[in-house]
Amino acid sequence: MSGIPAVPDQTVPTADRRPPGFLLIEILAVIATLACVWLTAKDNILCWPTGIIGSLLYLYIFYHARLYSDVLLQLYFLFTSIYGWYNWGHGGAGDTALKVTRLTLAATGGWAAVIIIGTLLLGSFMKRRTRAAIPYGDASITVLSLVAQYLLTAKVLESWALWIATDAIATVVYWKRRLYLTAGLYGVLFVLACKGLMEWIRLL
Repeated sequence: MSGIPAVPDQTVPTADRRPPGFLLIEILAVIATLACVWLTAKDNILCWPTGIIGSLLYLYIFYHARLYSDVLLQLYFLFTSIYGWYNWGHGGAGDTALKVTRLTLAATGGWAAVIIIGTLLLGSFMKRRTRAAIPYGDASITVLSLVAQYLLTAKVLESWALWIATDAIATVVYWKRRLYLTAGLYGVLFVLACKGLMEWIRLL
């Protein structure tokens, strides 16, 4: 036996190693999320139950990737997806299906302020209090998604503009965290969000 101690494999940091089956779960999450966004762009109410499945899968993924803001975000998605499912079907006048609307100029400015302040506050907290890998990038994804999802449950056109911004940032963040399938997913979601914006403009 050699007296030289074994050198541990440093190719992947221990804290970043993935549990068994992680890749399969990520593949399933990608499929569910793509289906959800495609159905949303088509104004199909089945986007909501499909989104619930994707959120459950990503809860597991983001926890193991140490993207803690995104863990909280997926919990939010679960609850808002249930609400959105109901509201799309019954939120219109006389308990009818909801129609696409737009934000006023004042509401647009208000939401912009919420996004900027929220990102700075959450990013600062994550940087100081957690082991978050990319605190401000992670926080911006979270805050943008919170607002975009809320507006989506109300069928507000501008929700798509926020999803476009979210998907662009997320593509970079997840690639840096070696979530390559998820980074690729968000690249595709960026394209689908642009398509969704165009599709909903036609519904006005």
